[in-house]
Amino acid sequence: MRPFVIDPARTAMIVVDMQNDFVAKGAPMETPAARAMVPMLRTSLDSCRQNGVRVIYTAHVHRPDGSDLGNFKELDSRIAGHKALVDGTEGVDIYPELAPMAGEHVIKKHRYSAFFNTDLDTILDEWGIDTVIICGTTTENCCLSTARDALFRNYRVAFLSDATATYDYPDLATGRCRMQMCTMQRW
Repeated sequence: MRPFVIDPARTAMIVVDMQNDFVAKGAPMETPAARAMVPMLRTSLDSCRQNGVRVIYTAHVHRPDGSDLGNFKELDSRIAGHKALVDGTEGVDIYPELAPMAGEHVIKKHRYSAFFNTDLDTILDEWGIDTVIICGTTTENCCLSTARDALFRNYRVAFLSDATATYDYPDLATGRCRMQMCTMQRW
């Protein structure tokens, strides 16, 4: 197995869904762990920018009329009830401490994966990107789906374990909740 060497000129950092609706205190989909890792993510962003790694953001959004909700009508009442992730609201804006710099894109997506029905792949291809760095929230949903779809499209994937976060799932008397178990139990 050859070593994983990152060429900054061919790498993009994908900041997944670090939006007010997930990160801000009291937000409808508040993820305290996402807010807690903001300083680490900020450091990672600064390092990537200083070393020539392109940065691109994603924002999970849905139209105010709900015409793009799909299964989210059944998966999450906050989304189905238009209490969170509504396009055009302050909640879908990137958390201010992580705001995009001039020229950095925000990809609006309607599903977990940033590649599903978006122009992310086209942009990365135009930039000559072959490696993506995944960070953001939520680890087991949007970050993982984006990472897998990147792999399926032949990108090399680096997943920042200390710059991804998820909800605080309860201990169901089986010890600390594992990501796979939580995902299955939610559905």
